[in-house]
Amino acid sequence: MNLEQLEKAFQDKIDQEIKIEPKDWMPEAYRKTNIRQISQHAHSEIVGMLPEGNWISRAPSLKRKAILLAKVQDEAGHGLYLYSACETLGISREETINDLHSGKAKYSSIFNYPTLTWADMGAIGWLVDGAAIMNQVMLTRTSYGPYARAMVRICKEESFHQRQGFEILLTLSKGTAEQKAMCQDAINRWWWPSLMMFGPKDTESTNSDQSMKWKIKRKSNDELRQNFVDMIAQQIKFLDMTLPDPNLKWNEEKGHYDFGEINWEEFWNVVKGNGPCNKQRLEARKKAWDEGAWVREAAKAHADKKANLEKTKAA
Repeated sequence: MNLEQLEKAFQDKIDQEIKIEPKDWMPEAYRKTNIRQISQHAHSEIVGMLPEGNWISRAPSLKRKAILLAKVQDEAGHGLYLYSACETLGISREETINDLHSGKAKYSSIFNYPTLTWADMGAIGWLVDGAAIMNQVMLTRTSYGPYARAMVRICKEESFHQRQGFEILLTLSKGTAEQKAMCQDAINRWWWPSLMMFGPKDTESTNSDQSMKWKIKRKSNDELRQNFVDMIAQQIKFLDMTLPDPNLKWNEEKGHYDFGEINWEEFWNVVKGNGPCNKQRLEARKKAWDEGAWVREAAKAHADKKANLEKTKAA
């Protein structure tokens, strides 16, 4: 088949909801788009361990510490699933990590904000993981098979993370005046960055149209953001707290909540590497990579030794 026929057969397969697998023919642009998206997702899971890891040693009880530790371990696992999915597209894990360290590859801008109080662990679980789930549930139906399958387990675990975060805030919301104030402060600081997680407006999202055609994405940035606002605007009533948006109100005609304008200048500033913790996060990841070099070298030496022994036995 010529290129035109290959592209038509590829699109027909996607239109019929048949998953694209690693050995299938695919346009180079499809491969690169998936590498960009999956690696960015993997990096986000790994970098996302940092703001929460900051509170493991300071959790208010042994139970809270154990739960938070388990959550951070889940996120490490998510990163590994996703790096593995990315490798099926013909790029090595080391390449993707080098791209992160060099600044070529991005991760979710939300993780460049500091975690100032214990309530932030609740706000991250409820808002940040809630926004992630809104996007990730759609990804269980993405057209690239290894990514879609990895997302099934990730979504189950993220759903638990969201409930755990909400429970932290619910406990604080029923506590002392100081605890209630801490809860509201965390919501105030994480609300707008959570809305930014869905990416730029559809009119400014350069890859959206093609990604929708290829069914890499199932819903646009603005659709997902609206769904998230509608969900959180209802859930916050159970906390007896408020969202920091005076323009938030139910629109009967649209059947959705209206909400205020995001500070897009702040969004792009953080994406470009100028957020509160951008440099700190990247430095932490580079340090971990450098200090873990001996582990990778030892694992390779062991694998080589085992392979040589098996060769000798076979001979």
